Amino acid sequence: METIFAPLDDNEPLPRELIQEARRYRALGRRELAGALWLPVFAAVLVLAGWANVNGPVVLAVLAILLIGFVAFAMSGERK
Repeated sequence: METIFAPLDDNEPLPRELIQEARRYRALGRRELAGALWLPVFAAVLVLAGWANVNGPVVLAVLAILLIGFVAFAMSGERK
């Protein structure tokens, strides 16, 4: 195998394409977490409000407060 492929050098830097691809699969951040949790929380509020017979303006106010909270949570994290 070594006659066909040279052994990899430990000190050789990664190619630019591999570095860019590694950034694509970074860890989950605050923005992604807030975006992923918004829809299930929205649905849960609507289901619970329907089950408890809560009127519309109260539900809209709760959803607006939740949206503001999720946006504040997403923007409060550090972004490199």
